[in-house]
Amino acid sequence: MNYNDAKQKFETYLESYDRSNDKVRLKIIHTYGVVHDMSEICHRMHLTEEDTELARIIALLHDIGRFEQLKRFDSFEPTTMDHAAYGVQVLFEEGMIRQFVPEDTWDDIIRTAIARHSDFHLEGITDNRTLLHARLIRDADKLDNCRVKLQDDLLVFMGASGKEIGAQEITPVVYDTVLKDQCIYSPDRVTKMDYWVSYVAYFCDISFRVSFDIIEEHDYLNKIIDRIPYSNPDTKQKMENIRTHLAKYIHDAPGVRHNYNSLPSYTM
Repeated sequence: MNYNDAKQKFETYLESYDRSNDKVRLKIIHTYGVVHDMSEICHRMHLTEEDTELARIIALLHDIGRFEQLKRFDSFEPTTMDHAAYGVQVLFEEGMIRQFVPEDTWDDIIRTAIARHSDFHLEGITDNRTLLHARLIRDADKLDNCRVKLQDDLLVFMGASGKEIGAQEITPVVYDTVLKDQCIYSPDRVTKMDYWVSYVAYFCDISFRVSFDIIEEHDYLNKIIDRIPYSNPDTKQKMENIRTHLAKYIHDAPGVRHNYNSLPSYTM
């Protein structure tokens, strides 16, 4: 298992896709951003060299299904394709995983982590090491999505300008959900503002204290909220309420709920 070898194979895989396409480019940058954040999480958690290498390879491959989704549908919407399931199909049913990881020792962990990385809730994983890696990729994915929401073109990933988004309303179910410390269920998102709220609500699904530390250090909550100019007065007030609520949530509760020091010794 070698990340650098896997990266070379990944670059070869990308030759089948139009790297000049804005959405494809965004996902390539995102992939390597997730690898970067994964490396930082693993370093801060003092994970073993093997678990760190495994986690970085999972990060490299977690969105491999996105590229075919973009090629076929030019869309990130889950209604067009389940990109996680397609990634598992390409890697394991079609056997491409052997190009990236010659040994089959870690197949079950890789398969589960990729298959479950975009699930609404992470449930039913009983093996501790598999659960560790499933949680790691979900955290690293969310951390780089913070960068995406701050740096990438809103028209590319939102389909609207900041001015258009900030003029819209937050639907009651979305507002109530985030104030209950819960992520937003995709079908509940109606307006573009609902989507924007969902991008800070996913902080409610972070697993590790070190991930929250990174969120606080980069001031991601405030920066994401402040990217949009809220011309709708009701939306502006609700976003301030969400800011206050989530800032406390990020600072206080999650470190108790998911303390990585309680994981088995092999993860330290």
